[in-house]
Amino acid sequence: MCAVKPGIHPKYQRATVQCACGNSFVTRSTTPVIHVEVCASCHPFFTGKQKLLDTAGRVERFRQKYGTKAGAS
Repeated sequence: MCAVKPGIHPKYQRATVQCACGNSFVTRSTTPVIHVEVCASCHPFFTGKQKLLDTAGRVERFRQKYGTKAGAS
């Protein structure tokens, strides 16, 4: 194991992560409290509520060009 130089590294401590949805959990960081807007409990990808964002009508143009219906798999 390699020794680190004393006095130049930040203290690595327990950190509480607080989400805007109200969820919180403990991890380790150099910052004691971390505030986030989205966590694994409320992120649409993990909750299954993810929606396809249609930027500049690209999805609708694709559906019109190839004749697929909305929601059809």
